[in-house]
Order: sequence, then C-alpha cells, then structure tokens
Amino acid sequence: MNKWVKRGGLAVLGLVALGASTLVVGTQLGQRKMNRIVSVDVAAITLPTDTASIERGRYLYLSRGCTECHGVDGAGKDVVNDGKGMHVRAPNITPGPGSVVAKYDVTDWVRTLRHGVKPDGRPAIVMPSEDYARLTDADLGAMVAYLRQMPPATGTAAVLELPPLVKTLYAAGVVHDAAEVIDHTLPPSAPVPVAASAEHGAYVINSCIGCHGNKLSGGKIPGAPPEWPAAANLTPGDGSAMKHYPTPEAFATMLKTGKRPDGSEVSKVMPFIALKEMNDTDVQAMYLHLKTLPPVAAGNR
Repeated sequence: MNKWVKRGGLAVLGLVALGASTLVVGTQLGQRKMNRIVSVDVAAITLPTDTASIERGRYLYLSRGCTECHGVDGAGKDVVNDGKGMHVRAPNITPGPGSVVAKYDVTDWVRTLRHGVKPDGRPAIVMPSEDYARLTDADLGAMVAYLRQMPPATGTAAVLELPPLVKTLYAAGVVHDAAEVIDHTLPPSAPVPVAASAEHGAYVINSCIGCHGNKLSGGKIPGAPPEWPAAANLTPGDGSAMKHYPTPEAFATMLKTGKRPDGSEVSKVMPFIALKEMNDTDVQAMYLHLKTLPPVAAGNR
C-alpha cells in the first residue's frame, strides 16, 4: 500500500510541476501575443465641428458603454482589481494631465476604436472595440470630435495586470482581444434612419456584442473575472432572458433601473451607468430588433 501511496504522491507532484511549467510557458506566450503587431488598413474620417454633431458624440460616449471604464469625465478608473493578481484600469482619454490620447491623430482614434489596435500596432487588450467597430463614419467622427474637446481631467495610463492563468488562456485562444475577433475587412455600417425600428435597433445593439456575443445568446464572457455571471440570452431561444420583458416599457424600465418587473436585480455587471442614458428611440429600436432574432440556445454566443 505504501508503494501505491508513494506512486500516487509522485504522480500528484508531477502534475503540479507540469501545471506550473504550463503556466510559466503560457504566461510567456501570452505576453508575446500581447506585444504582437497587428497590421490593419485605417481610413481617415472627417471630424465634424457643428454643435449638433458634438452633442451626438457626447450622447454616444455616455450611452454606449464608454463610461463604465473611462468614467463620465473620461479620466479612467479601475475596471477590475480583485486583489488576486488581476488589475485592469482604464486610461485617461481626456486632453488633461496623464492623457494617453494627447498625441492621437484622427487615424489613431479610428485604429483604436474600430479595429482594437493601438497607434503602435499592438492590440488594445481589454478595449471592447468589437462594440464600436460597426459605428458609421458619421457616428465615429462625432464621438471622436466630442472626446477631443472634453473638459480636461487628471488621470493615468492604462494598468493591465493579468494573472498567469488568464495569460495562458489568452495564449491558447480561449480568451481573445478585440483585434482577433473583428473582421477588419468589413466597411463601416451604412447609415440607417434613426427611428424606433428593428433596422435601427440592429445598429444600436452592436454595442452589446462584446458581452452577449455576435448571436446575442450570451454565455460566459471570455476573459471576465470568474465570479462574473454569464451574459443573458437575448434571443427567444432556451434560457432567454427576454421572457421577463413582454413589453418595450418593461425592457426600458430594466435598462433605467437595473431591476426586472418582479423587482429582482439584474447583475451589476450590466453597464447600467451607460444604459440609463439611452434615449427612448434607441431603447425601443433595440427591443424591436431583439424580437426579430431567431432562437439560439443560451451560451452559443
């Protein structure tokens, strides 16, 4: 029996050593992947200067999830800091002290927002550029124009500290950066009339795919902290969350309050700081679009 115990102990030690070496190699490969150069063709856009466009840019910044990481003032804030080796802090994107965009030209903004690639060619690891890749040229230009004239705020560069396991999963392709999943050959979205229509809703809902997936069926969010719940299934398929919202009004109330019609709270992982800023037209359009989706089982993203 002692022989088997000893052999079992040696086997466990071997597995531990193998796991440790895997993490060491995975961490190195993950770091190498983070430093890779991504070549994309970036077309310049025209930045508007009129008041209406700047206000449109402000609305997009406030309502499309940007404030969840960069804050309403754009100075940046902690996104995750779990005390276990994962610390992600968004950078200052205002013209103020500590800004990371002070030297950005127009194409730098387009490269980062639309393609998930920094001006130096490396991937913007945590930036959810897949949510903004389909913005029309007009909307992208309006957002950049607003950001460039935001009131200056004091902040810092980004902080990106990832534990070995996350870097290993990233190296293995289990966790992706936006530059990996964006189709960089697609042209910008064609403008559609801003109206309470399913067509406009399909455009607005692009800001949700980073968490809910291209199919909007939800599931575990790749790269998210393990304690985060799975994103909800927004299709009519198995496990759909939309059963809670039989009317556009019920859906709109949830986005504004963070609560379902029965009073239960939706996960605070949802970007309610941004969602509550959405106007009625965009909310109704999203709801109408969601009603047109084919059923997909939860988790098939």
